[in-house]
Amino acid sequence: MSLQACPVDRLPVTLKGYRVVITGAASGIGLVVAQSFADAGAQVFISDLSADALADALAANPALRGTVCDVSDTSAIRDMFNAASAELGGVDVLINNAGVAGPIGPIEDLSIAAVESTFAINNVAQFSCAQEAVKLMPASGGAIINLSSVAGRLAFRNRSAYATAKWGVVGFTRSLALELGAKGIRVNAILPGHVNGDRFRTVWSTRAKERGITFEEMRAEVVEFSCLQSTVEMQDIANMALYLASPFGKMITGQALSVCAGVEMMP
Repeated sequence: MSLQACPVDRLPVTLKGYRVVITGAASGIGLVVAQSFADAGAQVFISDLSADALADALAANPALRGTVCDVSDTSAIRDMFNAASAELGGVDVLINNAGVAGPIGPIEDLSIAAVESTFAINNVAQFSCAQEAVKLMPASGGAIINLSSVAGRLAFRNRSAYATAKWGVVGFTRSLALELGAKGIRVNAILPGHVNGDRFRTVWSTRAKERGITFEEMRAEVVEFSCLQSTVEMQDIANMALYLASPFGKMITGQALSVCAGVEMMP
């Protein structure tokens, strides 16, 4: 069976009693992560910028709790953690998932406002969320998982704002791991590659149209530039998060772990 045809099951860990906060989790990777943690027995509180998407996610997943939050607003982040604390009674795991792609184009054409917005959501928000979460973590410690990207290890033409932000996530993760280790708080980053989903289809469909080829032809070219000749499933990302948050990952901190089918290994 090929990797692309192989189903991805949730990592069979038990996280009963864990109190988990996940940002940007009403859809996509965040929602799959939230569902996986809830299925593993954790109490999960999610946030999202979209009220409609959040309402749909909570309606479809009764085990989840959550609130609307614009993570570019530090006061909104404080309000979100107050709500999470009231609901959960504390925080054991923070998953900083919210992020944006940022502006695309040559540096001389980029709007500084768009660049600043990219950093505000991809970097400052992770800082602010970690700041609030640490205050709510028990004396026994906890875990922080920051979503970065393979762009946090590679260079991307015309994506300088996004790549800079994602490199920043890796630096933040390593620094925070060093700072919080004495408190028993582990901090790691996950670096997804090409994740199969709506965003992947939208981005590569647009590029395929620009080149006058089909989406399937474009997809074949994309996966060729990975060691495993495959895209990544959202459940693959969720499984890494489950592992890092669980006792199995108790000695892992300060790491930037790629889940990318080997994209970063290619020349």
